Amino acid sequence: MDKVELGAFLRSRRARLQAADVGLAPGPRRQTPGLRRAEVALVAGISIDYYVRLEQGRGPQPSEQVLAALGHALRLSGDEHAYLRRLARPAPVPPPRPVPDNVLRLLERLGDVPAMVIDAGYDMVAWNRMLVALIGDPAGWPARRRNRLRRLFDTGDTITGNRLELARLCVADLRASGRYPADPAVRSLVDELLGESPEFPRLWAEREVVVQRTLTKRTVHPVAGPLELDCEILAVPGREHRLLVYTAAPGTPSAEGLKRLLTA
Repeated sequence: MDKVELGAFLRSRRARLQAADVGLAPGPRRQTPGLRRAEVALVAGISIDYYVRLEQGRGPQPSEQVLAALGHALRLSGDEHAYLRRLARPAPVPPPRPVPDNVLRLLERLGDVPAMVIDAGYDMVAWNRMLVALIGDPAGWPARRRNRLRRLFDTGDTITGNRLELARLCVADLRASGRYPADPAVRSLVDELLGESPEFPRLWAEREVVVQRTLTKRTVHPVAGPLELDCEILAVPGREHRLLVYTAAPGTPSAEGLKRLLTA
């Protein structure tokens, strides 16, 4: 059980709520924003002392009933509640495994759209020919450059027009995976970005938790021109891998741009 992160996460979610958000009267003037600890305990139906110990990283492992009550009291989303449960009851991190053959075959069948497979640490581990046409051949890049999160925090990247927006969403997704700090590869990536990126520490400290299922990427390609691509993120069942497929709305300049890439 990660008591330190559990306490920090509870504090961050308490700070974003007001009394009216949970059906309570505002009461006396508040010195700091957010709910009081006593108010969270009241709404959750637990003792104040128990909740204080949880926030301070001194509490025992909360039961499923307590976790559900805290999720309700703090108005957690489904992704946030799942994250809270993983903090209280962490599961062993499975060892890395190769991309399944059926996923590799599917990747190749997606011949007219760019697609790639990433692992839990955002490393690109497989891709198709259309992705090479879009961004170049990752096979020729240093291993570090094949990490999508590192590239999003590369301040020299002027190609991705909405780089910071994507970076924020991907940080929320990385935390939602629940693999930090137990997964050595994810922990190493986070520690590196905390020490090297001027932007990552602020986003990581916000503790946003959202599993990303679709994103929009805007870029300018020398052949295809300006592109606005929808990225569908499909989890591979039973694996840490995810398949990312980039498409454009039919009839748009972006769709025509992808066609030019296909024949380039």
